[in-house]
Amino acid sequence: MKNLKKQTPLTVITAMLLSCCILTCSLLSGKASAQSSRDASGGARPEKISSDLKALARTRLGTERVSVIVQFNESSKSSSESVARMNSGQVGRNFRSLKAAQMDMPIGALEALALNRDVSYVSMDRETLSFTGHVAITTGAESVRQQTNLLGSYTLDGSGIGIAILDSGIDQQHVAFAGSGGVSRVVYSQDFTGENRTNDPYGHGTHVAGDAAANGAVSKGKYIGIAPNAKIINLRVLNSQGAGTVSALLQALDWLFVNSAAYNVRVANLSLGTPAVDSYLNDPVCRAVRKLVNAGIVVTVAAGNNGKNSQGQRQYGHIHSPGNEPSAITVGATNTFGTDNRLDDVVASYSSRGPTRSYWTGTNGVKHFDNLIKPDLVAPGNKIISAQSSGNLLVSRDPALYAIASPDSKRKMMFLSGSSMAAPFVAGAAALMLQANSTLTPNLVKAILMYTAQPLNGFTKLDQGAGQLNIEGAVRLAKLVRTNLNSATPLGSSLLTSPTPPVPQTTIVSGATVTTFPWAQGLILDHTCVRGTNLIVKYQKIYGLGTLLADGTLLADGTLLSDGTMLSDGTLLADSILRSNGGILGLGTYFMSVSTLLADGTMLADGTMLADGTMLSDSTLLADSVLLSNAIVQAHSSMVGGDDTTFMEIEPDVP
Repeated sequence: MKNLKKQTPLTVITAMLLSCCILTCSLLSGKASAQSSRDASGGARPEKISSDLKALARTRLGTERVSVIVQFNESSKSSSESVARMNSGQVGRNFRSLKAAQMDMPIGALEALALNRDVSYVSMDRETLSFTGHVAITTGAESVRQQTNLLGSYTLDGSGIGIAILDSGIDQQHVAFAGSGGVSRVVYSQDFTGENRTNDPYGHGTHVAGDAAANGAVSKGKYIGIAPNAKIINLRVLNSQGAGTVSALLQALDWLFVNSAAYNVRVANLSLGTPAVDSYLNDPVCRAVRKLVNAGIVVTVAAGNNGKNSQGQRQYGHIHSPGNEPSAITVGATNTFGTDNRLDDVVASYSSRGPTRSYWTGTNGVKHFDNLIKPDLVAPGNKIISAQSSGNLLVSRDPALYAIASPDSKRKMMFLSGSSMAAPFVAGAAALMLQANSTLTPNLVKAILMYTAQPLNGFTKLDQGAGQLNIEGAVRLAKLVRTNLNSATPLGSSLLTSPTPPVPQTTIVSGATVTTFPWAQGLILDHTCVRGTNLIVKYQKIYGLGTLLADGTLLADGTLLSDGTMLSDGTLLADSILRSNGGILGLGTYFMSVSTLLADGTMLADGTMLADGTMLSDSTLLADSVLLSNAIVQAHSSMVGGDDTTFMEIEPDVP
């Protein structure tokens, strides 16, 4: 039979904001079930088959087979094997802790499968792709290296923390990953692609791992990673061509859920993505990410590289999955122009922008878009120099990516650009925060990173989230958080060990260059933001395990309100919010001076219209389930070329 998995089209969705029904209380707060939130949106029952899978079924014979991801209800007692047999299918991979499985079955059996009461959702086994550093100084990582505690002085370098890299593999022989005594810090490797190798013939994963945790052995520390002594867990989910499947990614996430404690994995980085078709409520990767976050693992993901069209104009609504998951830290890319001075930094032209346009469809055919504000923050991602895997495909195709062409293959370095490079910098920052204060929950890590971020002038929250990564501020604040917080901690009790909050600004010193900038002093929630010093002075229930930061907002009569059970007094929602009735985003808040008008059929400030099936300025019809080949080309071009500006200085390597 024909293998349809490789023919899955890349869905590129642009759409106008619909009615306020998408802003249901349960979507905002996350406390109600997916079903109740959908009932609140007009009473329509949700479809159980993803839209792209249904579209494919309309164009194929019922006897042709397709690879799908089947998710089961939590209460289900049926085995995936028995469900597959009943539908002439075969289980390929079981994700038991995620209550899901990958199956191969006839297209004609999909409707019957969806009628099974034990099945909650069926979606395509979509292809995953990679999105494609002076960084330690400009992010503030070097400012916090030397620390002291009651036991004396120590180096904040990620020691003891495990960072899982889910990517195209890692070249473990590269000197960037050597630890004490020359022993590799890549403590575990497993392949999920079927190629039976864990090295990196593509070249993406090694670079990403170096961004997070390179030891600085090359060029006397010029290209040191953020957490240079962290343990690295290599979970290979992208093949030698830089592509993979949702099922391979789910298998790796399933492994991680079961085995994270053995390697003290506190952070997982996914510099990859798949089209964000399904609402985060149904997307199997989003749900797996949520399960990891609820278990205490910080998950950083790349926003994507589709922030501009083929003519170089900004476009919105292209955040990829699992970047559309509220619990993940979704990271966009900035261009630092190679300077340590942060005041000239801008959001990279290619960095994907929000809002999220994933959706669920009711039985009445109406789409209900998530419309979350993403990314959560941004970090350096343009023309970053990091570790180069030996003989990789990316460099062989484009020798201009060589940065340091050492005769020793174990010391070579290369350029790459994209949100793929930005996400691991945030992963490394999370590792430093957890080394400084191991009791932080993923929600607290995310909140602190956003609160201390630097807002970039001239960019909206849909471009940059809260702002640019600030490791100095994040670590300083993380160290002050009480270590005895738990689920029983009363709302509004003291969050910090100090009665006085830290000065909300950071100074970065690089030689004679001194840069001081203010913190954002606020958090991105879902369709709004919240601000106030009580966010760091008092404990908020939204910081606990098993909740979302979005649990602090409620909807009443079309207006967002603070949830008094999750947010204490003294925290304020933004003056205006992301709404479908023309509300202004970000006006009058601490951490955004530029607002974007998002109204039905209204042009954004850059002239790009969000409307389903509407022709954009590149004259390409962007509609559901349409393969947009130039978007793929544009994203790959951004990964390889980046913005054509000045970049990191090349420092010769002296072993």
